[in-house]
Order: sequence, then C-alpha cells, then structure tokens
Amino acid sequence: MARFSGPKNQALRVIKAIQKSGALKSTRTGDNYKSRLLQVAKSDYLKTHNIRLYDLSPTQAIEYLEIRGQEVGQKTLDMERQAIQSMFRHVTQKLGAKETLKVITSEKEQILTSRAYAPEQITLIQQAQTQRNALSTKIAYAAGLRAHELLTLKPAKEQPADTHRDKEKSPHKFKGREGQHYTVKGKGGLTREVIIPTHLARQLEATRLEKPEAYTDRTVHYTQHYNINGGNRWSRSFTRASNKQLTWSDGAHGVRHRYAQERMIELQVHYKINREAALKAVSQEMGHFRPGITEVYLR
Repeated sequence: MARFSGPKNQALRVIKAIQKSGALKSTRTGDNYKSRLLQVAKSDYLKTHNIRLYDLSPTQAIEYLEIRGQEVGQKTLDMERQAIQSMFRHVTQKLGAKETLKVITSEKEQILTSRAYAPEQITLIQQAQTQRNALSTKIAYAAGLRAHELLTLKPAKEQPADTHRDKEKSPHKFKGREGQHYTVKGKGGLTREVIIPTHLARQLEATRLEKPEAYTDRTVHYTQHYNINGGNRWSRSFTRASNKQLTWSDGAHGVRHRYAQERMIELQVHYKINREAALKAVSQEMGHFRPGITEVYLR
C-alpha cells in the first residue's frame, strides 16, 4: 500500500482495502471501523511516534489502546481494537487470520465504578487478607498502583523510568513523600517511578525471588521479581476481604482513588500548591497521560 497523507485519507484507504478483502459483512460495521480508524490515525499517539496508521505494529496498538482506555468506555475501546485488528489481518498482514489483539479493559469505566476507601476501611480489608495479599494492598495504597503494576515492581536503579515523557515534569512530583524509589510498567508502555515507604520496601525486599519467575495474568505475561500477588489474583483477594469486613466492595481500584485524593490534599493543604499544579503532579505520579484523567478520581 502506498503511503498517503492526512488521517482521513489513511482511514479511507485502509477501509477500502478491508472491504476489498471481503472481511466486512455490513455497511454499519464498515462505517464504525472507518470512524474508529480515523480516530486512531489522528491520535496524539501516532503523532508522537511519527508514524502513519498503516505503519502501526501490534505492540504499538496495545500501547495506544491502553492510553485510549483512560479516556473512553469499553464499547468504544472494543470497537477501536476490532477495527485495528481487522486492518492487521486483512491489510497489513501483521496478524494471522485467527490471531487477535489483547482485550484491554477501559480504565475510565474502572474509575467511574470504583470509589475511594477510607484509610480505616483499607486497614480492615488487610486484616482479612493473607500476609502476601495484605502486603500488596499496603504497597498499592502507598504508591497508587494499578493491580497489574504490582507484578512489574523493580528498584529504579535496575529498571530505569522512561524519561522521554518527562519534558514537563512537575517540580511538585512526590513532594512530601519519602521512601525507596522503584519503577513499574503501566499503561501505554510507560515505565514510571514510584516511591514506597522504607518500612514497606524492607518487607517487599524480604520477598525478593532468587530468580525472576514468569507469571501470566489475564493472558498477559510478566516477569516477577518479588513473591507478592498482583493482577487478578490480588484483586479477587481484595474484593473477598472487602465483602467480608465491610459487607460490600468497590474493587481494588478504590485504593488508587484514595491515593489520588490524599495526595491532592497533601499538596494543596500542607504545601499550599494551587490546584492545577497539584493535579499535574499527582497525574504524573499515577502514570496518567492527561491531568483530566486524574480529575475523575477526585469525585
């Protein structure tokens, strides 16, 4: 396929190629794919990576969808994944006929359906968990981690944070927080720095594996360096413990809500930082690509 300029033309050419392959069974699906591929073609992700729609790789597609999942609901995210998958199968041949792109869960929907737990509630939940899961809960709360990020923890000196996305690094990032510096691999392929309080870092290091171990969570493969739970296994444990102790559960993502809200209070009240600057700092601490995403956590 020849290269062509303009997002609209890129999406149109790809759709025509998919139609020619006979893969589209309805006009409605074609229209949906066209609008979704146009969104991908004009996205900041492609602009940042200086690539065109046709050049997108499966790995880059996953990164794009993870970033996009912070902004849109599951239905839109699934449609964009299906449109890209069709392009890979029938146009660029970057996926086989039966290969699929990993299903990405919309973080926006997680945010909207989760609510912040009170610190006392998080303590009660830990008391109903195994020692291994309780440590994961303490770390996730202290550092504002997503469930899968617990599986990617490494000391910052061993797994450096990405710096190419820190051009506008907030001077207030981690202000007032002390501890040991680690990194995690988050959404959109971003490796970001986090701070874990020293007493928790000691407990974490006590679980360090002699050799890294392969672990699969929700079809995604990780290499774990610590003997702690994360991903779906930890999330299930959190939900069970919450139901037992509180008779209800808003999900493990509620711990991340609490982190965001506490950090905003710390920066605004204790350090007298204006709201816009505080939001920018907390957004970077949490691995969000726009402060507006963090805003939803403050409801």
